[in-house]
Amino acid sequence: MRWTTAATLAAGGYIHAQLYVDEYRFIHIIGPLFLLQASASFALAALLLLGTPPLLLRAAAAGVALGALGGFTASRTVGVFGFTERGLQPAPQAILSLLAETGTLLLLAIWQMTVATRRRAARPPVRPAIPNRATTRAPFD
Repeated sequence: MRWTTAATLAAGGYIHAQLYVDEYRFIHIIGPLFLLQASASFALAALLLLGTPPLLLRAAAAGVALGALGGFTASRTVGVFGFTERGLQPAPQAILSLLAETGTLLLLAIWQMTVATRRRAARPPVRPAIPNRATTRAPFD
């Protein structure tokens, strides 16, 4: 799970880095945001590969993916810092980015559910307390 999540996160980062270099680096505020998103994606993907991450690392990865999807949506509706785009342009990067970010979120959700399930399964069963016969009395004694 860790490898596939890191792969989708890195794929989204690569797409944003490519768009930054090819088209967006000269757009005020938007260009640096693309570079920041790419850097954060690559860094989190590398950290995911280093070992089983804590909850905070998975949450950060989800935040980066949600941020990219939020920026995508905002740029096509209300605009971001005066910047707007239409449809699934630039092609094919727009659709590939949507797939990568959505895949990252789905994988993180599945991963979190499996971690929670394992924790519940690893807990010892709760045994009812056995009453002490010396301190308990039968009714009508």
